[in-house]
Amino acid sequence: MSDECRVCLLGLIFLSSLLTGISGVDETHVFISSGENVSLPCNNALHDCTSTTWNYNGFRYSGAVELIKLGIKKKNTERHERLSLGSDCSLNIRNISTEDYGSYICQQWIGVNRDQQQGPDARVFLHVLHVSSSQTEISAGLSVTLFCQLYSYNGGSCDYWISSERIQLFWVNQTGVKLTRSDSRYQISSSSDRCIISLTTTLLNEDDNRERRCEVTQRDQVKTSVTYTVKSSAQADSTTVIPVRDSPTAAGITTEVTVIVVCASFALLLLALILWMMIRKKRSGVRRATDDSVDPSSRAGNNSLFCESNLESLHSSPESRQTSPSQVVSPHL
Repeated sequence: MSDECRVCLLGLIFLSSLLTGISGVDETHVFISSGENVSLPCNNALHDCTSTTWNYNGFRYSGAVELIKLGIKKKNTERHERLSLGSDCSLNIRNISTEDYGSYICQQWIGVNRDQQQGPDARVFLHVLHVSSSQTEISAGLSVTLFCQLYSYNGGSCDYWISSERIQLFWVNQTGVKLTRSDSRYQISSSSDRCIISLTTTLLNEDDNRERRCEVTQRDQVKTSVTYTVKSSAQADSTTVIPVRDSPTAAGITTEVTVIVVCASFALLLLALILWMMIRKKRSGVRRATDDSVDPSSRAGNNSLFCESNLESLHSSPESRQTSPSQVVSPHL
């Protein structure tokens, strides 16, 4: 009986290795929200990336697009500016959009002419989660519908991904509680053809600044989520902040405005300094002119009076300078 078990076990191992060799594909699923950056792993990379080639396929029957060839980025693709090759041969994509979903295949080519593939393909399925609204102007009393869609490889329907990878979409409120169809305030619907789930509700005053979050799970584990904050139109117009990602034009405008403000401040400071110097110089000139405008004859008259008073004291009568008899002291005999 034990020998039969050993034979069965060896048979299962052989069959498993045979099926793996037939498929020859290592598959990975990566989930990301639109607008973020992502790194797709290359699970068959060699010691360097000179043998690495990355191909992209968005549809099952469409031709593959070569993104990276033997470690060098192709420049004839639409997304080449957002692509880069990591040190571990991973494919880095910046500012993910809904058009980036699909199948990415990493291959290794060796040999003198680089015409021999080393090992199986390493395939990465990139799923992109995106949320949109049916209303551009939002206020209390209006009905609004939020759409949450998972963009996946078109080789299979949403039902296929749900059954094979147990992928699910659902809405949660700002406290993390899952919203269900049993809640009378919300109408939740989903499509089996496309991976999309919609949330419809009539907004109340207390809904302003409240968050609704769409989450995607794979095998009951949250992979990524997108948060949508409900804001009234008046508040949105006054507090809306437009994020700018790697925009040279916006950066140039910001720099130009900063230079203008600095130059204007310096000019005002220089003008104030010049005015202060002019006022100080004018005050000094007025003081000097006042001193120079005093009448020289008046000063000469004062001097002559002083001299005359001194002469009178010198030419006074001898009688006035004689000592009175009462002041003479008789000598002692």
